[in-house]
Amino acid sequence: MSEMIHAVPTASKAIAVTFDDGPNAEYTRKTADMFNAVGGKATFFMIGEKIEAHPDFVRDIHDEGHEIGNHSYSHPFLTRISGDEAFAELARTDKLIEQATGIRTAVFRAPYLDSNDETLAIADRFGYSSIGALNLDTRDWEMPGTDHILAQTWDHVRGGAILLFHDGSGDRSQTMEAIRILLDKLTSEGYELVTVSELLSRRSR
Repeated sequence: MSEMIHAVPTASKAIAVTFDDGPNAEYTRKTADMFNAVGGKATFFMIGEKIEAHPDFVRDIHDEGHEIGNHSYSHPFLTRISGDEAFAELARTDKLIEQATGIRTAVFRAPYLDSNDETLAIADRFGYSSIGALNLDTRDWEMPGTDHILAQTWDHVRGGAILLFHDGSGDRSQTMEAIRILLDKLTSEGYELVTVSELLSRRSR
């Protein structure tokens, strides 16, 4: 049985910064632009029903070199629905991502990080790596302030870390400011900003 991956053991000074709940025309675009400006790549765990509404936008983000991950179709608590319903949530989004980008995704994050052995097994059926994160106390979706978002992130900055923020569902202005500051610091310290799949490929043997 696979486990949820929160960090990757690697000798590489690389970090995967990830975003949930998009695509959002304003904030996903701003996020991608910030990464593009510093030569970095982000991973966006997108909701299927939003991909369905904006497939061309999703294709643009993918074509810029960012990774699109599966974040279910309608963002339910997967452990509270049947296995068949959970499978359908992933399958529908899997197809939408492939239609928008031309490739199947290899990464999945459960909505709310709500997962158990059954949901991990379902993700395995798609060949997905189930992705978590280290900085789970940012609660950036609650607009706790840029300082709080960053304070809950700094201690987790290290090679192989997976960090989680949100670019969808509401006002994400505090997150955008936190990301601007974070990217400035990471790049100044020589970190490489890579997709989750790239980080996984650098796992130490």
